[in-house]
Amino acid sequence: MHSTTEAAPSHDGRAAVLDQLREPGRAVVVTHEHPDGDALGSLLGMHELLLALGHDSVMFVAEGDLPLPCEYRFLPFEGVITQAPADVADRTVIFVDCGNIERNPAAERLRPREGWGTIINVDHHHDNSRFGSVNHVDPSASCTAEMVWDLAHALGVPIGLDLATALYVGLITDTGCFMYENTGPRAHRMAAELIEVGVDVHDVYQRVYEDIPFGKLTLLARGLAKAQRYDDGRLTVAYLSAEDFAAAGAQESYAEGVIDHLRAVRGTAVAALARDRLDGEPAGADGHLRRKVSLRAADTRLDVSAIARLQGGGGHRAAAGFSTTMGWEELVSFLRDALAAQLRELAGAR
Repeated sequence: MHSTTEAAPSHDGRAAVLDQLREPGRAVVVTHEHPDGDALGSLLGMHELLLALGHDSVMFVAEGDLPLPCEYRFLPFEGVITQAPADVADRTVIFVDCGNIERNPAAERLRPREGWGTIINVDHHHDNSRFGSVNHVDPSASCTAEMVWDLAHALGVPIGLDLATALYVGLITDTGCFMYENTGPRAHRMAAELIEVGVDVHDVYQRVYEDIPFGKLTLLARGLAKAQRYDDGRLTVAYLSAEDFAAAGAQESYAEGVIDHLRAVRGTAVAALARDRLDGEPAGADGHLRRKVSLRAADTRLDVSAIARLQGGGGHRAAAGFSTTMGWEELVSFLRDALAAQLRELAGAR
């Protein structure tokens, strides 16, 4: 892989990435912290693509993100590293599904001593900060896995079963099994091809959505029992404390999916789930624990990524998140104000 000193224009990003990947070299692939299905599917998919092209590739996942969420452990992640490789200065760092560099603080370990080397940034978040040396950002893609699939085709890489399964996991999780508004014709064409390769749709669905530990069900029950609604039901929120996780015997990743139940409540415009972080994050200056807040927009006119960016986070219009040390009442007040501001703006635009 050759070096690029300036970020490629957005319309040239795909071509620049293809140029980089055609030249075999050494790479380390990384995604955002607390990886979800698209992050992990894209991570493994890019790794498999690189191996097929003759690259020396390794996957990086921070220690705090292991073990991976139980629903994704059937994927072949053997050999994942948690420390920067000794030759990191000579490797291209490829970020997938990572909207900004702050979404993976552990990526700091991948900095060579003399500063950043070549960074390839492949992502579909519309608010991506274009932090790479080469940026391939396509908000029209349903998921980053779809972009990896597109690159594999452009590079003539045969899609085997391992690659197909990884990409299929990224596809179904980020489109909500093809039910979210980001689902387009290309997503269905991709799914059809991956199924033709041999992906067992029923088996993958069971592993991702039905083979859940009892602790996850218990945590869901505790979260739903705490659900609260504000502003005539337009805001539906819940909070999972460290005590809830302990009582349920749940890992932090077990919280994934709780917010989808909040979003589904009739009349909800925005759903929010706040949960204590269990990874040893220190309390803020006010003594409050650091919490992760997930946001979902049920009203497609709203942009929850704009709300998340007010607190240093980001994501998609319909799904976003941020970390905070705000107390519960302060957080709810912030969310109510931010939602009201967007609704006023929509009303004024009529």
